[in-house]
Amino acid sequence: MRFSTLIWHNLLRRRLRSALTSVGVGVAIMAVAALLAISRGFEESMAGAYESRGIDLVVVRAGVAERLTSSLDQRLADRLRKLPFVEDVVLELRDQASLGDSALVGTPLLGWEVNSQLYESLTFTSGRPLKKSDRHAVLLGEALAERLGKQVGDTVELLLQEFRVVGIFTSRNRFENLTAVVQLQELQELMDRPGQVTSFQLKLRDSAHKSLDVEAVRAAIESLTDRQGRKLGLLAQPTRQFVTSTLQIRIAHAMAWVTSAIALVIGAIGILNTMIMSVLERTREIGVLRAIGWRKSRVVRMILAEAEVLSLSAALLGSVAARLLTRFLANVGPTRGLIEGRFDPDVIARGFLVALLLGLLGALYPALRAARLAPTEALRNQ
Repeated sequence: MRFSTLIWHNLLRRRLRSALTSVGVGVAIMAVAALLAISRGFEESMAGAYESRGIDLVVVRAGVAERLTSSLDQRLADRLRKLPFVEDVVLELRDQASLGDSALVGTPLLGWEVNSQLYESLTFTSGRPLKKSDRHAVLLGEALAERLGKQVGDTVELLLQEFRVVGIFTSRNRFENLTAVVQLQELQELMDRPGQVTSFQLKLRDSAHKSLDVEAVRAAIESLTDRQGRKLGLLAQPTRQFVTSTLQIRIAHAMAWVTSAIALVIGAIGILNTMIMSVLERTREIGVLRAIGWRKSRVVRMILAEAEVLSLSAALLGSVAARLLTRFLANVGPTRGLIEGRFDPDVIARGFLVALLLGLLGALYPALRAARLAPTEALRNQ
């Protein structure tokens, strides 16, 4: 009997236990792959939204822990427009408020200028963008509109004032699908933040040395001073760097890794339990193999190979399940419009790598235990 055939034979002797172990580890791999795919989808959708608008730099208040707490004088936009290489400066105000009597407390609110290029990343499923003549008008992200049960023409209560829904949109930035957009000046008045914005988004002129231009503008912005010569305390970040540093993305990644770690521990314990049971049941068999000349290293390789076969089958099962789960969540229930059903190849590769590590860690102790069995003692085992 060949070595590979022996491995398959050992696994198939306990079909139910092998199947349950693969399913258990597969669930862990599914959790890892799905959560990584979801958090990666959030990051890519947010970065894609900025890139589709041509944004190269995002300017916020330095030292703030979260973007909503950034507060900048919107008149700084004029100074930023005068910097070399700057083509356009886009203003944005972000805040939170509850909408009417709904349970959506802390709904993100966006304040944009009417002619802002921020609208370029929006696709209107119904209605239209904001007009300069609009008063108390609001745009709703598709996911938010669905949760509120609102359509174009309906009204929503925002800080005790009635706003008419003039458009419903979807955005490449999945977080924006749960936001409401009003005119910048109206949001400043509502939130008692006159003349303030949370960020400036800069678009630079195209050039053959764009990366150098971005760095030069970044340094110039962070060195800006007031009339007394004190630095304004601005932080300018390239789009990708800004996205990865946002609170939402950091929370999404942290939750993905913490939950994945728990699932992996459970998966490793499952493999450890299965392989220990297998070694204990086959003590006499292992003794025979050692008696006919098998080296300890060959016994270790056999146990590890059995565990890796279980892990790889679990990785295949978990990857397929994770792909189906993300697609399901992207189209059903409260997560529709928030989760992207995209499943990148590197996520699958990570799932298989994690499965291999699980198999190795879970089977290492049982393999060493099997190798230490003395042939004479093992043969006496009944």
